[in-house]
Amino acid sequence: MANIRPIFPGVFTMGNLLFGFLAVLSAFDGEALQAAWFVLVAAFLDGLDGTVARISKASSKIGIELDSLADLMSFGLAPALIFYSFKLFEFGKWGFVIGFIYVMCGAFRLARFNVQVKSEEKRYFTGLPIPMAGSTLAAYTIFCYQIWGELRSTELVITMMVVFSALMVSTVEYEGKPRGFRTLSDRVKWLTIFASSILVIVEPRLTIFPICAGYIAFGIGREIYRLFKSGQVARIAQKEIRFRSRIKDEWKPPDMKYKE
Repeated sequence: MANIRPIFPGVFTMGNLLFGFLAVLSAFDGEALQAAWFVLVAAFLDGLDGTVARISKASSKIGIELDSLADLMSFGLAPALIFYSFKLFEFGKWGFVIGFIYVMCGAFRLARFNVQVKSEEKRYFTGLPIPMAGSTLAAYTIFCYQIWGELRSTELVITMMVVFSALMVSTVEYEGKPRGFRTLSDRVKWLTIFASSILVIVEPRLTIFPICAGYIAFGIGREIYRLFKSGQVARIAQKEIRFRSRIKDEWKPPDMKYKE
């Protein structure tokens, strides 16, 4: 009997691709809010396919590649089209360049993930995951429509797209999914997920964007702290080396000659 286990995660991957395609069509039709919701549904399905693959032990190379292609559609192309259609087009060729750079960096991020998939399955991601980047942009669209009834703040839109593009190709570490309850880190992750889920259920239009932005900001802040800490350690080590060198230069062995 043929092995049908790979079908289960594949259904969620195809759902991710479907809603990404619907988001693209909605962006072409001028329906930014509808397109943004389609991107978030795609993100939900994308989060489930990996979990289903691990539970069913149906993870495969083709599944990983297919998931990346779906992610590029849903979280790379779709958000770029939403923002280009409603804001970036005002800047002409520069708006096109910003949108293309975002898609290009997303494609690079997915390619890097695929070649480093064994290490990426650990407790962190190298670089901002493209589903989080695309979901944050979509959530910002929903946030704007809920408060102002339209997509606003062109400067913030450009800033987010440029920063997210840089983070996707960077080596900044971002937390992965919790693998259990044994470690304190995993328990904190589960608690954060639970609290965030409650907020999303209560008021999704106003809470998804701050939650996603907080995740991105946390990774940036932690990286800055690590760089600062590593710089302090390096300075302390250099001082220690200079101190030891000075002591060595100043120290003279005692005179071992004895008078007769």
